[in-house]
Amino acid sequence: MADLPSSMQAVVADGVGGISLVERPVPVPGAGEVLVKVSAAGVNRPDVLQRKGLYPPPPGAPDVLGLEIAGEVVSAGEGAAQLVGKKVCALVTGGGYAEYCVAPAGTCLTVPDPLSLVEAAAMPETLFTVWVNLFERGFAADGDWVLVHGGTSGIGTMAIALAKLFNLKIIVTCGTDGKCARALELGADAAINYREQDFVEEVHRVTNRVGVNVIIDMVGGDYLPRNLTCLAEEGRHVSIAVQRGASAEIRIFDIMRRRLTLTGSTLRPRSIDFKAMVADEIEKTVWPFVQGGRLRPIVDSTFPLAEANAAHERMESGEHVGKIVIEVCD
Repeated sequence: MADLPSSMQAVVADGVGGISLVERPVPVPGAGEVLVKVSAAGVNRPDVLQRKGLYPPPPGAPDVLGLEIAGEVVSAGEGAAQLVGKKVCALVTGGGYAEYCVAPAGTCLTVPDPLSLVEAAAMPETLFTVWVNLFERGFAADGDWVLVHGGTSGIGTMAIALAKLFNLKIIVTCGTDGKCARALELGADAAINYREQDFVEEVHRVTNRVGVNVIIDMVGGDYLPRNLTCLAEEGRHVSIAVQRGASAEIRIFDIMRRRLTLTGSTLRPRSIDFKAMVADEIEKTVWPFVQGGRLRPIVDSTFPLAEANAAHERMESGEHVGKIVIEVCD
């Protein structure tokens, strides 16, 4: 910890739905952990929910906001010294909106030359989420049709990118014609304006009435029964959020008759061992595309640490395309 400051600036929820910039001690990495001097931190919807008091951090996680970071490793605990001096991006359970952040060594990925640190900070949360849910839980395979709601969100834009790399055909839904056009530019095979069109009918039209093989759904609520009618036989429905509600009424016999699978997951509460396993898979199967310049995130906008509230306002406006990033240190 030589030459490191004893305190740092960090952003926390203020307890009344807002954000406060506070001074905190620089954290100390434990065994298997590294201390990262944060250059940038990605903004995610769970950050907004935590700010509002709707998504408390899991036990042991810092109350500082932020689930993904990029920067230089400046110190390490036992067993992680090999990362000191390297530029990494990492998935963390919290602490990202700060000048320094502790990260598990197992969730760190070395940042290759094609990526800026701002771009690197925009990758871990969406990449881990899409990889786990599309390929591990959704079993997406070569040539499959995939439906993803929120096509120009961070999740949606990452899903489009991975679909193109792994030979999937992807349909997305968006809230405006402009966003649909942007999704098509990014490589979506079809984009549906859910405010103007019936996405169920459009999915069946695009797939010649066969339906899609996998759905990644962050909407929940009354979308669930509609989603199920979009699935082909043996289709897999993967829930990752419940923006329109946590309950729904479905027809069980239809699931039986068409042999559908309903599953889902959350990422933040999972064990470090699980996340490290995912990082290892990503390093082997996806990171070569990053290193070769074929995969990079869509960055919508950046904000300084002191303007984290404006970053959240941008996310809540729904106008962004891709990821919002907070720039922390030069």
